[in-house]
Amino acid sequence: METTQKKTVGSFKISGNWEGQSKKLKTKYPQLTDSDLKFEAGKENELLGRIEKKLSKNREEVIEIISHLQVEKV
Repeated sequence: METTQKKTVGSFKISGNWEGQSKKLKTKYPQLTDSDLKFEAGKENELLGRIEKKLSKNREEVIEIISHLQVEKV
């Protein structure tokens, strides 16, 4: 059985421990800086844009990466 999680960009919200999630992102993607991963409530699109640019990935790929981190125990 395959389940697909589709998140629209407009409804994407950071949940859980962002500090822990951002540390995991920096470990997996060392090119990301603290500045790239700075999160302010309500400014998810800006955060996604910075990560997209640094990783050369599209928005859906970045949302999927972050969503997987949110599901994991951080």
